[in-house]
Amino acid sequence: MSDSDAKNFDKDSMKNIIVVALSVCFVCAIIVSVAAVSLKPQRLANKELDRNKNILIAAGLYVEDVNSESDIDDLFENFEIRVVDFDEQRFLSEEEVSAAGLDVMKYDQRKASKDPALSKRLTRKEDIALINRRARYSIAYLLKKDGRLDRIVLPVHGYGLWSTLYGFIALKGDGNTVAGITFYEQQETAGLGGEVDNPDWKALWPGKEIYDSDHKVVLKVVKGVALPGARHQVDGLSGATLTSRGVQNLIAYWLGDSAFGPILKNLEGQG
Repeated sequence: MSDSDAKNFDKDSMKNIIVVALSVCFVCAIIVSVAAVSLKPQRLANKELDRNKNILIAAGLYVEDVNSESDIDDLFENFEIRVVDFDEQRFLSEEEVSAAGLDVMKYDQRKASKDPALSKRLTRKEDIALINRRARYSIAYLLKKDGRLDRIVLPVHGYGLWSTLYGFIALKGDGNTVAGITFYEQQETAGLGGEVDNPDWKALWPGKEIYDSDHKVVLKVVKGVALPGARHQVDGLSGATLTSRGVQNLIAYWLGDSAFGPILKNLEGQG
């Protein structure tokens, strides 16, 4: 290489640095893209497995120290998956689900709530859970035992102190008595509001009742400790008043007249 060529080829020049940087970025982008595409099926499968696991935990059918992840599919197969139409306040038939273009296994209620064609904006008075929009359709998971309805598992969400709480609440076949509750996504303060997923706190919920004799939501997450034997009270989270109130509000909304309340009332009437 001549002196002039060596002078023109300066590996530390800005031009060469930019070329090398862009080349590295390009190669990395290809690797990341290929990995994302190839791992997508596994990621979706893991997401579905985690959802099913949380449904089973809420229903009291999966215990961490007793069951393993290999049990999840077998246990979940016992559930009947139904689509709820909030606008018409009823379950849809299989034909109606198909006509609406819904796939119960792939339906994303969170995504649908952002689509104006599939959701409605809540009024300030309605939006006690601070969710802004509510999807028209939701999924409900029904479990029968000896021919009778034994569990009803419903998705719920609402705003806490710092984040939106996403979870499931399970009711017994009467559509009123709590069988369990779990939150699978939240970003509340660790040790305070983050205790919504503490097994000890969740253990306080089974046996509590949602409604009064007029089918009004009366279950409260009280500040401090619930009264002994109180059917409509759950201990509040210590030092997390706003998160506790958020849980109470999301229960009041999703099990109230604007969401699952009328469907549960009809189930109760049918025994």
